[in-house]
Amino acid sequence: MAGISSPSSPPAPPRPSHEDKSITMDPETNSVEANPNESSNKNFTLLLTINFAVLIVGSIGATLVTKFYFIHKGSSRWVSTWVQSAGFPLLSLPVFLPHHLFHLTPRRPFSGFTTKLTILSLLVGVFIGVSNLLFSWGTSYLPVSTSSLLLSSQLAFNLILSAVIAKNKITFKNLNCVILLTLSSVLLALSASSDRPAGLTRRQYLIGFFSTLAAGISFAVYLPVMEVIYRGVRSYAMVVEMQLLVGMAATAFASVGMAADDGFSDLEKEGAAGFELGEAAYWTTIAACAVTWQMSFLGTAGMVFLTTSLTSGICMTALLALNVGSGVVVYGDDFGGVKAVATVLCVWGFCSYVYGMYQKPQNQNRRGVSVEIMM
Repeated sequence: MAGISSPSSPPAPPRPSHEDKSITMDPETNSVEANPNESSNKNFTLLLTINFAVLIVGSIGATLVTKFYFIHKGSSRWVSTWVQSAGFPLLSLPVFLPHHLFHLTPRRPFSGFTTKLTILSLLVGVFIGVSNLLFSWGTSYLPVSTSSLLLSSQLAFNLILSAVIAKNKITFKNLNCVILLTLSSVLLALSASSDRPAGLTRRQYLIGFFSTLAAGISFAVYLPVMEVIYRGVRSYAMVVEMQLLVGMAATAFASVGMAADDGFSDLEKEGAAGFELGEAAYWTTIAACAVTWQMSFLGTAGMVFLTTSLTSGICMTALLALNVGSGVVVYGDDFGGVKAVATVLCVWGFCSYVYGMYQKPQNQNRRGVSVEIMM
């Protein structure tokens, strides 16, 4: 389990020396300062690396599998929305098994949860359900590479909103990134007439374009809001438990929408005859969607908790090139000159952002935040 406490927090109860493994992070640069206990750095780095690996697999896999669903005659956007959160029961395994079955930790699941934290988790889940619906609309119309580039705009919005909501610092280099990513999105909008897939009207393309852009903005709101909420969370285990509640609420939202729009009948019909690759392939696709989306959301939540919402946004943008490249390689998405320029602007903006975030201040006092990894 990982817990965060600020220097102003009351001193933690004494622990045996072999369990006291702490490291220090600089909140301005999000870099880790080594303490004499070297094993703590290794524990933190291992947890962060595993979390980022989960995010990579989940993000790329979810994007490709969702597009696969629509390419092969899956047509229900409510089904696509529903599967993005319906895999939440999978999180029950890391939540309940370590304590109840393997007895690896004395902490009981959901201990320390307040009514406020529970309500916030459920409200965030409904918000994520709306964001998932917007993403489904966008993915159903746009090529993977275009939707990935559009979603990268969340970093620009995240930068601004994290300063307003989470009080993170904005620098000139960060503003430079905002401008570059905005120009990239404008270029994609101007190329709408030449980038439409066959049979897709301009109206449908624009619906997909603005739905995807709205999904990116909603995600940009989600990140700093969660950063603020996580300041009251004591351990990584609680992050996973919160994500279980978030997935539950998002699935409830999607289930209401599906019931109102006859989406469960669509799920049954598509499985029986609608999916062109057959019933077995259909349910495999649905299962793959559920698993990869849970990995993506859990990886994102972990990055926000272990670092900051800004760093999480950086990681999402770091996946941009992989998402765009995977869409071109797997599905043969068009990659003309305008999109190439947009990609260069995104990469350029990302590099300037990373440089601005991780450049160490020369004459600045550093404030440490203690991060403890408890085995």
